[in-house]
Amino acid sequence: MNEISLKALAKINLGLDVVRRREDGYHEVRMIMQTIHLYDRLEIKKTGSADITMETNLSFLPTNENNLVYKAAKLLKDEFEIKEGVHVNLKKHIPVAAGMAGGSTDAAAVLYGMNRMFGLGLSKKELMERGVKIGADVPYCLMRGTALAEGIGEDLSALPPMVKCPVLIAKPSVNVSTKFVYENLKLDDTTVHPDIDALVADIKAQDLKKIAADMGNVLETVTIPNYPVIADIKQHMLEHGAINAMMSGSGPTVFGLFEKEETAQEAFTAMKQSGLAKQVYLTSIYNNARI
Repeated sequence: MNEISLKALAKINLGLDVVRRREDGYHEVRMIMQTIHLYDRLEIKKTGSADITMETNLSFLPTNENNLVYKAAKLLKDEFEIKEGVHVNLKKHIPVAAGMAGGSTDAAAVLYGMNRMFGLGLSKKELMERGVKIGADVPYCLMRGTALAEGIGEDLSALPPMVKCPVLIAKPSVNVSTKFVYENLKLDDTTVHPDIDALVADIKAQDLKKIAADMGNVLETVTIPNYPVIADIKQHMLEHGAINAMMSGSGPTVFGLFEKEETAQEAFTAMKQSGLAKQVYLTSIYNNARI
């Protein structure tokens, strides 16, 4: 196999709680991760040289060791002493720095693709063990589907598939630093934590309305006061028929869940016309675990 074409899917958080800050500075989390059918496209080709090269449709993205795609390729090249080089053509559609694991899912696709192309024989579990060295979300992006993530996000438990429904995605023009959000998160007796266990039960019961009602993201307590447009987008989605809307990850992307495709289509049009968001997509829950 000399080349491979892959879809790298985005994720949303149906629930995100931060349990505590550890002594090493990392935060312990409990999150419900969910794949959606919004994706980047990667074409990976073997080359005659020994180098890792990449190109992308976004001029501001690095194409060197500062990109997780490059780091993923280098990790496997170094470990398995792969002499051939690879060239990665990355077409980005997932919003960048948006709380949707865009970089992590691209890295996951490279690990998967190189494992196939070079016949490394690594299992999904073995790829996930390597993925965590690149980023905490990479193991989940290899696993996909519906999952409970604990620890720093790398301790994953598969859940029954989420109810399929339309998902509206809206990213405002602001950029949010994940580091800033976590550094400014206050965890004390007044912190309102989402009920992750209730969400797990709702998913197992396949009850979309209850899932929507129990969604929560503790990081909104930091991001929304600093970027009020996130609250505006949430409110706009609710006014246009979303059964709930929430920020994904550390933001600034907001997603809304809908019961009917027709309502979601109308909300999509209204969001585009509102000027609140720079990027707007209408997609759906995606439960196929294959890359």
